[in-house]
This record gives sequence, structure tokens and C-alpha cells, in this order.
Amino acid sequence: MKSPNKRFIFMCSLLAISACSGFYLPGLAPVSFCEKASEGDAGECKTEIQMFVNRLDSVESVLPYEYDAFDLCKDSNERRPSENLGQVLFGERIETSPYKFSFNADKTCLKVCTKKYETSGKEDKLKLDFLKRGMELNYQHHWILDNMPVTWCYNIEDNQKICNPGFPIGCLVNQEGKPKDACVINAEFNKKNTYYIFNHVDITISYHRVEESAGIGARLVGATLEPRSVKHSNTDNPTCEGPPMDIPAEFSSNLEVTYSYSVKFKRNDEIRWASRWDYILVSMPHTNIQWFSIMNSLVIVLFLSGMVAMIMLRTLHKDIAKYNQIDQEDLHEESGWKQVHGDVFRPPRLGMLLSVFLGQGTQIFIMTFITLFLACLGFLSPANRGALMTCAVVLWVLLGTPAGYVSARLYKTFGGENWKTNVLLTAFLCPGIVFVDFFLMNLILWVEGSSAAIPFGTLVAILALWFGISVPLTFAGAYFGFKKQGIEPPVRTNQIPRQIPQQSFFTKPVPGIVMGGILPFGCIFIQLFFILNSIWSHQMYYMFGFLFLVFIILLITCSEATILLCYFHLCSEDYHWWWRSFLTSGFTAVYLFIYAVHYFFSKLQLIGLASTILYFGYTMIMVLIFFIFTGTIGFFACFWFVNKIYSVLKVD
Repeated sequence: MKSPNKRFIFMCSLLAISACSGFYLPGLAPVSFCEKASEGDAGECKTEIQMFVNRLDSVESVLPYEYDAFDLCKDSNERRPSENLGQVLFGERIETSPYKFSFNADKTCLKVCTKKYETSGKEDKLKLDFLKRGMELNYQHHWILDNMPVTWCYNIEDNQKICNPGFPIGCLVNQEGKPKDACVINAEFNKKNTYYIFNHVDITISYHRVEESAGIGARLVGATLEPRSVKHSNTDNPTCEGPPMDIPAEFSSNLEVTYSYSVKFKRNDEIRWASRWDYILVSMPHTNIQWFSIMNSLVIVLFLSGMVAMIMLRTLHKDIAKYNQIDQEDLHEESGWKQVHGDVFRPPRLGMLLSVFLGQGTQIFIMTFITLFLACLGFLSPANRGALMTCAVVLWVLLGTPAGYVSARLYKTFGGENWKTNVLLTAFLCPGIVFVDFFLMNLILWVEGSSAAIPFGTLVAILALWFGISVPLTFAGAYFGFKKQGIEPPVRTNQIPRQIPQQSFFTKPVPGIVMGGILPFGCIFIQLFFILNSIWSHQMYYMFGFLFLVFIILLITCSEATILLCYFHLCSEDYHWWWRSFLTSGFTAVYLFIYAVHYFFSKLQLIGLASTILYFGYTMIMVLIFFIFTGTIGFFACFWFVNKIYSVLKVD
């Protein structure tokens, strides 16, 4: 039985799918199947079920490969459904497979194809070596049936059921006789230095009958399989019985591998079509964490944030009341944040770069907020493949106007005059860094022949979106930003800068910046584990409702941590708060990078220089975006705070 917290997650993440049986997202409407076409209209009820195959990936390598890259059975009439931008960027390559079934027609041990490898053929040796390499690195098949992953369900410790949305090509027993990965499931896998290929699958398809009011036929609600290794004695009429199909590490004799399958249909009216993903998501490995401990940590963060806010309000209220009662002649006897009112709005050094970062940060913030909100409502659920990345990219392109406006307005506030340089940097600096990093990573993928390599046409399309839509919108936003007056400070700035007194260790810039990122990182590090798992360990991420909550808490914590440290620095009469407020919360990205390094060495088993370079190359993109995002939150919170407290002072 699901815990209340898990029910809450499903309500948020799959809300739009499971709200009612009569409402479905665009492109996610159910398909009905019938035993015979005569049972209903051919357009409403299908008889043939087509299995699709996706790319193969591994937790031991960052390089995914297309199904066709391996020497496996292929569809004679191969078709590729159209893929959206998000699927292409994530390296998904979906195509039809030779596995086709008739609805509710059980079949036993049907031959799919036979692959022959001769020692005299150089090409055969290369194909077999690549297949062995895939088994050694535990590459996983990903099959799709009716837009739902075909899962391999098995029991682990404490009789806990795990459903993995993929199954391995095969496995290896090494030279010491130690079975690796899936070879531990069968005691017959015991020959040293031998590969065992899973060349047979027992497929079980679950369905429920449609109520008369909802239509005709049946709907598929589950698809599982059991991979097996079978050495077929008769390849023309296989029986799917016998010893496992072993492939010696040394290719010394001719080899034949026959692929086969069995399919069985099972009626299950208890599972509704709208909730058919539940059994996959509930049993995903590494997601059964202690929800109560996470909720407790979030409550603690909220409690600390509330305490910080209360202390700040009470202290500031007393300071302002006391300061406003003092005569201006006695002002020189006072010390603290009140004394720097004539310098606190002095423009910062490198104001151009700061304004560019803040413009880009505003763009990233709005994009992230809208994307997470839509994902929380279920519009970007795992069933809608590639929708999350597509939504994020499209939003980023369309949000060039706020980036240009914020950057230009703040640059004008800082007294800047090189508006052309400002708008060009806003449009090209950060996106350019990300694109160059992304392009270099793509070159490595091209060289390695990975399916994750972005096709040239897609790269041209991305550049067209950037230069054709995002850049003009940024220019338009900058135009309106420069047309507006700069933000007027509430107090006048003195002509001569005030000397900053000697600072203690904790009020110096570096210690304050380093401490500022600890609390925000504490909010996200648990969710960060699941996000990294979804990216690098190929787990499905579906906890968008909880992620949206963490996102809101991150905003609050970044804001209040930055405001608190800014207040302490102003009290010590250090008025250089512009860059410090940005870097204080932005330093959370440094902790993110440190955690990513820890994750690489402790959780992943990546093999090869290419995988290592790709991991850290993509991590740097994530760290840069997160740095600009969190820094922008801290800056605007501090900007609001400083304007607020100095606007209530009575200064002649």
C-alpha cells in the first residue's frame, strides 16, 4: 500500500492524466485494441500491436547508442516516428522493431531472426566485438509498447519488487569466474570469461476491457518481460528450452544466435488506463527513500527562514525607530548601516558584467518557474517524451525580452553608457558559453558514434532559434529598458567614497560568500541526488510536485540568507553589496559542483576518458546556469531589502 506522501507525489506529478477518465493531454489519448477489426471501426480499434525500440544506454558509460548500432534483429519495414526537440537533445532514437503482436493472441517461442558470425569475416568480428562490449558495459534495451515502457520486474531483498524500464543485452562472467550485473540471476551462468546474451524474452501484456460508455475494445495497462538466455538446438523450430546461449570471449569458431519471443495477454480490470504508470514509478530503484526525514529537513529549513525573517524585522524596526529620533547633529556618534547611506547606492565595479548576468538570470528564473509549474500539473509527465526539455528550450527562446529589459534597466541605473556592448553581451555571453561547451561535447559524441550526438540539422535549427528569435527579442527588451529611466535610489550618493573600516574575519567578502551558499544547498541536495540519477543513471524523474516545493523553498532560503549577510556587512559599514549579494547565493553552485564530483566517484562506474569528459562538460553547463539563477535571486532580494530600509530613513 502506498504511503500518504507517495500519494501526494502522484497527485502532483500525474494530476492532468489521472484527474478523470474522460480528460487526456494532447497526444496522450488512449488507444483501443480489438481481437478482430470487425468488432469496431478500424480507426477506433486496432488489432496489431507494434513494439518500438529506443536507444540503448548504460550506467557505466555516458554514450548511448541507437538500436541499429548493435547487431540485433531489425524491422524489415523500419519506421521512425517524428521526434520533438527534447527527444533529439536527450539522444532518444525511437524506431519500429520486428516484434509485432495481434491483440489477445498468445504465442509461444516464435523465431524473430538468426544472426550468424563467421571467423573468416572481418565485419562479423567487429559486430560481435561491439555486441560483447555492450554486454560488458551492461547496456540496456528500452522497448516501448503503446507509449509505455516495457519493464523487467524482479524481486530483491525483503521480497521487494523492482520494475526496471529496461533490460540488459546480456552479461559477462569474468576470468575469475565472478558473474557481473545480470549474470547473478542464473546459476547456469558459470563459465569463466564468457558472455551470455539474452536472446529470448517472455512478454506479458496486461489490458482492461473498456466500459461501453467509454468506447469499444480494450486498453493496454501494463507490459512486462522476462529476458532469458537460450541456446536453440533447432533454429527453424525453436523450443526455447536448453542451456544458456554462451559466447566465448575468444572468437575461435563460427557462431549462430537465434532471437525469439513468447507473448501472453492477461486481463486486469483493476488498473485504469490513467494510472497505468503507477506500478513503474512506485517501484523505481533508489526512490524508496525516507520521506519523513525529507519533510523534516524542509520543515527545519522553513523554521530557520522564519526565525531569520523575524529577527531581521524586529532588529531593523528598532534600528530605524532609534535612528529617526536622533538629531542630525548627533549622527556622527552613531555607527552601523545608517552611516553608509551616502555610499550604499554607489555603482559597482564591472557593472556591465553584473547587469548581463542579472538579465540572463531573470530569463532562467522565469523559464524554470513556468516549466516546473507545468510539470507539476502533469503536462510534462514521463508519458509525454521529451516535453520537459522542449518546453524549457522554447521558453528560454521566447523570454529574451525580459533578459534584455532587466539588463538594460540595471545597466542604466549603474550609470552605464555603452548600451550596444550591454545588449550584445546579454544576447551572446552566457548562451555562447553554453553553446560552445555543448558543441564540444557533441563533437566527442560524433567521434564516438553515439546516438546522443545532435544531428547537424538540429544544431542549425537551434542556432536559428537563438539568432532568429531570442536575439531580436533581447534587443527589443533592451530598447524598452534603455527608454525607461534608471531606478532612482531612495538616498543621495556622496561624491567622495567613505572609507571602509577594518573588517573582522566573518564580515570579509570571501568567508561571507562561502557561508552564504550552505543553507540553500541544504534545501536541494536530496532532490539533486534524484535529478543526477535521472540524467546519468537513466532513472525516470517524476517527483515534480515535490521539486516545485523545493524550488519555492530554495527561493526563500537564497533570499533570506543573502539579506541576512548583507545586513551584517552593512552594519560593519561595508557598502560593497552589489556583487557580494550576487555571489553569496550564487556560491550554492560551487557546492553543486562539489556534490557532482562526489556523485561521480561514489555512485557512478563510468569507464573511459570520453564518458568522464562528457560528464564534467555537461556538469559545467548545469553549474553555470545554476550559478546565474541563484545569484540573480540573491541580488534582487538584497536590492529590494536595501531600497526598503534606506527609503524609511529621514536623511536631509
